[in-house]
Amino acid sequence: MEYPPRISLEAARVNAGLQQQEAAEKLGVTPNTLRSWERGDTAPGYPKAEEISKLYNYPLDYIFFGRRSL
Repeated sequence: MEYPPRISLEAARVNAGLQQQEAAEKLGVTPNTLRSWERGDTAPGYPKAEEISKLYNYPLDYIFFGRRSL
């Protein structure tokens, strides 16, 4: 069985064809919040992480959220 590669949150957004501002709006967060998540300074809660996975159309288990775990 093949698994998708584990990629960063930023890479998942870029692969989904979304700009940071657009993704933040769709997720209902500020661009600064999304930027913080992408840098690994903070991490979204599990419900928001699931929302990100659906928006980016990428399995949650294969998105790397930086230094903080969910």
